[in-house]
Amino acid sequence: MASTFGEKLRISVFGESHGNGIGALIEGLPAGETIDFEQLMRFMERRQGGRNALSTARKEPDIPEFVSGIFDNHTTGFPVCIRIANTNTRSGDYNNLAMKPRPSHADFSAYMKWHGAADMRGGGHFSGRLTAPLCAAGGIAKQILERRGIFAGAHLSSVGTVQDVPFPMLPDAAMLAEIAAKDFPVISDEKGAGMQAEILAAREASDSVGGSIECAVTGLPAGLGDPMFDGIENRLSRALFGIPAVKGIEFGDGFSLSEMRGSQANDPFSSENGKIITKSNRNGGILGGISTGMPIRFRVAIKPTPSIAQPQETVSLPQGEHTTIEIKGRHDPCIAQRAVPVVEAVTALVVLDLILSDSEPNYNNIAKEK
Repeated sequence: MASTFGEKLRISVFGESHGNGIGALIEGLPAGETIDFEQLMRFMERRQGGRNALSTARKEPDIPEFVSGIFDNHTTGFPVCIRIANTNTRSGDYNNLAMKPRPSHADFSAYMKWHGAADMRGGGHFSGRLTAPLCAAGGIAKQILERRGIFAGAHLSSVGTVQDVPFPMLPDAAMLAEIAAKDFPVISDEKGAGMQAEILAAREASDSVGGSIECAVTGLPAGLGDPMFDGIENRLSRALFGIPAVKGIEFGDGFSLSEMRGSQANDPFSSENGKIITKSNRNGGILGGISTGMPIRFRVAIKPTPSIAQPQETVSLPQGEHTTIEIKGRHDPCIAQRAVPVVEAVTALVVLDLILSDSEPNYNNIAKEK
């Protein structure tokens, strides 16, 4: 089994939630890229728990150790190995759950595949804890892209039934940075207050609530990508579904397009200052799997945290006898808010891989232009 994605830029994630540590191996990073470690830590802090009542009480410092591939704050061109220690585990919380699969967790499917050999404490390799090294790797990719005028940013689009306002057709880097600087990553703070009330109400009820995240990529030139099975949507979907709790994705107006007529759904072409653009962006900046030069825009659905403190029905393994469980421990009442930087990180990795894989000269040309 290999938890790996990417073509020219290959990212492998390793470790378990309650093991000695977690990490990522990045192969294919160009040599000579400067890494701003303070900026990287600020990015990684956005996904940390333990900051307020809206998230899990488990707080890890998540300081990445660069075992290889970085020298004098620059990439060397060799594989970058990142390790993050697990320092705040409470494995005892899972002693009574070892043979009682938690509803909507991977406990049962992992048991059937590996017959009890997998370390499933805290969710094991399936845990949201594994998004920390993804953020470390993606934070590096974001810095490389931003120096070339390409920005990946996201906001919490919804929590439960409360919706944030959507991105404008042309979000700029300043807007993405402003959202990223907020404690609660929304466009409308008023809508954000409603979302936070939803999260706290779920926590009060010993329950959880789902949400969605809208992400945009700006500055990407037209003509990148491939048709059919190697299109931009395909590459992004494969990687984004590796984020725990992601259960759906739509590009542009997505499923809403199925309710429209062609005259409503089409994006008319126009020319502005010698550049071909579209007057709308309902297709999310991608046509035929290839970038149009308009912002790439998509939305992912995040399911409610399956670990809730209410009694739930399950079975005991391997006999399959009916029983109930009541999950203790430290869990997020809403995963979606902490997943915002994770979506940005994975997106940045896919986009950098796209540029490097499509044609090496593309990377060099973008570097020269910016």
